[in-house]
Amino acid sequence: MGCGQHSGRCFLLTLCILQIISTAERQVFDFLGYMWLPIIANFFNFIFVIFGFFGAYQYKTKYIIIYLVWQLMWVGWNVFVICFYLNIGILDNSKDWLNFGTGSASWWEVNGFGCQAVYTTNLTNLDPLRPMRPLEVNNCLVDYIYVETIHAGIQCAFAVFGLCVSIYLIKVFSEEDDSFDFIGGFEQGVTGNMAVQPTYARQC
Repeated sequence: MGCGQHSGRCFLLTLCILQIISTAERQVFDFLGYMWLPIIANFFNFIFVIFGFFGAYQYKTKYIIIYLVWQLMWVGWNVFVICFYLNIGILDNSKDWLNFGTGSASWWEVNGFGCQAVYTTNLTNLDPLRPMRPLEVNNCLVDYIYVETIHAGIQCAFAVFGLCVSIYLIKVFSEEDDSFDFIGGFEQGVTGNMAVQPTYARQC
């Protein structure tokens, strides 16, 4: 897996590994919180990051282009998540947009470090088909809103680095392909113009 002169290739391979690890960590906690839309998004991220990894490993420009396009979408998704949890614009984190209306919430809401959840004692008005949400959560070292925002911010940073190095590698690989085609075509042309004579032909 030596990178030779392509330090950018090594960088993208390392970045893809970090993206897979960080997405796996995020996926675990999204599963624990039954956050279905993020779960689906994470699944697609796994697939396209693997495209990027093999594109860099095998010098496949098309795979890297697919990875690059997905990273643009991944940035957009994570910016949306940040805005959602921070209630920016018309977004409201009390809505059921990320859980497909199931009423579930981020696992970090009540399970963060030091968090103490307070639940209602009146169970008569609760919907049995929806998970119980706390009235309030106290003493959290870091509020779940910021935990989710940090997770999304890290993914944005990885994606931006991925975009930059992908553009660089696509340019480098394309230039090398053009150079290879030029050299191959030149040699083929020279060979085609040479008179080939059998070695056993009698010299006059």
